[in-house]
Amino acid sequence: MYQERTYRNQVHGDGMRASYRVVVKETDLFVRSEKDLANMTRDLVLRYRAYLEAYIRRHQGFLETLVPWIVRGPSPRIIRDMAHAGQCAGVGPMAAVAGAIAESVGRNLLDHSGDVIVENGGDLFIKSHLPVTIGVFANQSPLSLRIGLRVHAQDHPMAVCTSSGTVGHSLSMGKADAVCILSESCSLADAAATAVGNQIQKADDIQNAIDFGKNIKGVEGILAILHDKIGMWGNLEVVSLQEKKVEFIALK
Repeated sequence: MYQERTYRNQVHGDGMRASYRVVVKETDLFVRSEKDLANMTRDLVLRYRAYLEAYIRRHQGFLETLVPWIVRGPSPRIIRDMAHAGQCAGVGPMAAVAGAIAESVGRNLLDHSGDVIVENGGDLFIKSHLPVTIGVFANQSPLSLRIGLRVHAQDHPMAVCTSSGTVGHSLSMGKADAVCILSESCSLADAAATAVGNQIQKADDIQNAIDFGKNIKGVEGILAILHDKIGMWGNLEVVSLQEKKVEFIALK
């Protein structure tokens, strides 16, 4: 069932003039750009969903497997990106689907807007000449929406993707309230967030999970929260949200 994404009500402007929502079946995007590209965004979502749906009709295992998938023969880039992300993180390709759609749509929109942010269920593709603050939603944790990640994506796109064992409908084998991954690849960040989150059953698991995640090629930063415990590694700028506006919420 569809779950209203009320966290978007807490999003404030960051200088981009246009913001709009595009929904196609299970895909629900919130986009910021320099001008209104909603019709183009919808066409892009339909295109990339068509690639996915056609591939899944031929390869049902791509949808169902929880282990890495090997692509054989020619296939669309989004399929290859998802499979590669799953192989890097040791999870199934569908662990990367939200990030892959956000990134595929976002990279196309960059041909028409210098700054673009695409949010897909808390997975974010970001290209912005200004730093962007990502508020971390961590369910009932006392740290929820008290801290954020400041992302610098002036020179090239960046991604922040989130996995949670206590929030949302995405499959997680762990119990972390939030695991956020920073990477240049949105597909990889999505898959890695799932893989790291799967490692956390209790607070004592946070360090081992981070040690696991930092060995995934392409991961640049990790933040993990369980109850009142937090672990961090890598190229992260963590900020207090008590006095700051939140441009986006990391939620999964």
